[in-house]
Amino acid sequence: MDVLYRDDAVVVVDKPSGLSVHRGDDQSSTFALNLTRDAIGQWVYPVHRLDRATSGVLVFALSSEHARTLHDSFRTRTVSKTYLALVRGSPPPRGVIDSPMAKREGGPDVESVTEYETLLFVSDVRLALVEVRPRTGRRHQIRRHLRRIDHPIAGDVNYGNGADNRRYRAELGLYRLALHAQRLSFLHPTSGERVTFESAVPEDLAGPLRRIGVSSTAYSPR
Repeated sequence: MDVLYRDDAVVVVDKPSGLSVHRGDDQSSTFALNLTRDAIGQWVYPVHRLDRATSGVLVFALSSEHARTLHDSFRTRTVSKTYLALVRGSPPPRGVIDSPMAKREGGPDVESVTEYETLLFVSDVRLALVEVRPRTGRRHQIRRHLRRIDHPIAGDVNYGNGADNRRYRAELGLYRLALHAQRLSFLHPTSGERVTFESAVPEDLAGPLRRIGVSSTAYSPR
């Protein structure tokens, strides 16, 4: 797992798909928090999460004080998050999904909003590449919202279609959730300046994209 950036307040890493952020997400003994801690030789504090199946930019704080500051940034929505997703079907050119959902199972529904823009549609395989910007941060929000508009993410074993996913594995070599946290922008906890970090699309997703004729220029950060 690559370290993208480190200073006295934060460390930013590039999390691969299949790795949980911290203990409790699954029964694995290996997770992003302890790998980061061991890599830099310092305790780290989680301030947000990525699903185990999602890859991309992940930030940890290096003190509890900085963690509280970053938690406040996520809570007050001064953080900007941009994801890439490969989805089934042909979504509209752009849209806003305003569909409340519970923060946790059995809880009350709360405001949940996701913006998206369709970058391209590959008619031969009926798959579209979309840029997604969640305004809120509910569990599985992007995955659930895209499913609600009938455009589930390719490779999603929770909200997608099993037959479709088997076809993506056989024909595209896609063995993961096609969701990548490409860009994260937030106010630095000590300087107050906005900082932005980006993650390149990993080969386990870039490869299947090439197989359907999508080059890296189609999803380069804008």
